[in-house]
Amino acid sequence: MSPRTGRPTDNPKKAARITVRLDEESLKILDDYCGSNQVEKGEAVRRGIKKLEVDIKK
Repeated sequence: MSPRTGRPTDNPKKAARITVRLDEESLKILDDYCGSNQVEKGEAVRRGIKKLEVDIKK
């Protein structure tokens, strides 16, 4: 068995993978956010999803 690779974390990502189609405006917003905050697109999407939680609790 091969050893585990990667950085250890307290919050491992599950195997859930989604694919999303974005319009040009949404893609530009995402790219601009990622560039200005030095994060990958996946992390930016996770941050956006967490912000939706506020709407659920209303």
